[in-house]
Amino acid sequence: MHSLMAKTASLVILSDFIPSTRRYRQSIADVVSDASMITRLGLNIVIRQTKSEPLVQMTAKEFMFGYSSTLMTLGNSFMSSWIYFDKLGLIDRMYDFDGDYETIYTGEKHGLANIGLIDKYRGSTKIPQWESPCGDVTGASDGTKFPGFVKSNDTLLFFRKSMCRAKALVKVNETISNGLKAYVYHFDPESDDNGHVHEKNKCFCKGPRKCLPPGLLDVRGCYYGFPIALSYPHFLDGDQALTAKVNGTNPDPAKHKSFFVLQPDSGLPIELAVRYQINMALGPIHKIANCERFNDMVLPLLWTEIRLYQLPTNLALRFRMYLSILPVGEKVVTYLLLVGGGALLLYAMYKFLKINSTKARFNTPWIEDEFVYNLDRKLSSYIPDKKGSVNAKELEVFIGGVLLNAPLTHEIHETVMESKICLRSKACATTDMYTGYLIPTALVIF
Repeated sequence: MHSLMAKTASLVILSDFIPSTRRYRQSIADVVSDASMITRLGLNIVIRQTKSEPLVQMTAKEFMFGYSSTLMTLGNSFMSSWIYFDKLGLIDRMYDFDGDYETIYTGEKHGLANIGLIDKYRGSTKIPQWESPCGDVTGASDGTKFPGFVKSNDTLLFFRKSMCRAKALVKVNETISNGLKAYVYHFDPESDDNGHVHEKNKCFCKGPRKCLPPGLLDVRGCYYGFPIALSYPHFLDGDQALTAKVNGTNPDPAKHKSFFVLQPDSGLPIELAVRYQINMALGPIHKIANCERFNDMVLPLLWTEIRLYQLPTNLALRFRMYLSILPVGEKVVTYLLLVGGGALLLYAMYKFLKINSTKARFNTPWIEDEFVYNLDRKLSSYIPDKKGSVNAKELEVFIGGVLLNAPLTHEIHETVMESKICLRSKACATTDMYTGYLIPTALVIF
């Protein structure tokens, strides 16, 4: 049984030397392992002539960002359409985005909930490495913005080129983070299967030999055909066969599981950790020189973590205002306006009814109104005939008679009220409403 001794994790700097396999050699060996005998013979000659050993000392910088070698130079010279780079580094190749572009939703046609989600990748709704539905990327997030207004049972999609697929996210918990309500998501366990258990994932399996065990993601199609496979760190949640040839693995969900903490209304990522281990899933390469010990082996190289610990303080305060404080304030103001509007409506109805009641009470004619009407009517019939000969004495006697015959339809208060009566004949007099006598004050006859 071959084994790879795991070195205790420690802090290293880019100039430190670390032992590593010659990844490019194992990769080329895996690619040509199914080729003709002549092709394998040619590769064996090159390996022996260049004295390429399986293990090598290199700096941490070379390990991650690439190093030069004779075999890589030959590959770049004679197979430039395939190996168009002269260095092979893990991080260097993982973040090679030359020629990549995405079309994303702006919210104008497909709703605000889809803002920032992927519509097409390099002009297509799917990546070319897989058939549908395994290659579909429409509606997935690249991690910067997730769907908004999500419900508790919604399944989300997360796509990165380094994963060579879009993986499903399922909600596992709710929490409060940065003062905001949030949902906690994990990768759907079904998405780690390559068709062994779930029939829908059969499209991730390209032939019996290349159908990887559960827990490994085949990404060779996105990395020049090299036998690269992803897993969770220390093969967490992977098939037990993955650790059979590897010593020192210690999977711990608290340290090695990926998670996403998202604000459900806005789709804002509040906290996240995407943790993946990069492996070489080598096939039957025992016929290639100096590669026998790596035959049919999953060789772990390193694991990475993409981490968002928390939002910047100014951004967290802004979103707390937008998503927590303002919605509550909006509801409070709405209810206050409803209550205030109802109160004003009731007050207006009360004032309206009160005014109508007052008008009805004062519409009954008072004694002085009826008196003026009768006096005016009688004078109108008398004065036109005698306006040339009537004297003050006759007018006084006439008005006195009218007053004595005036009907009293209202109670007369003891308080003496004076009313100035102006007739059409321009005669004005003051009446004593208590005694009923009218005292002429002026008389003008025309």
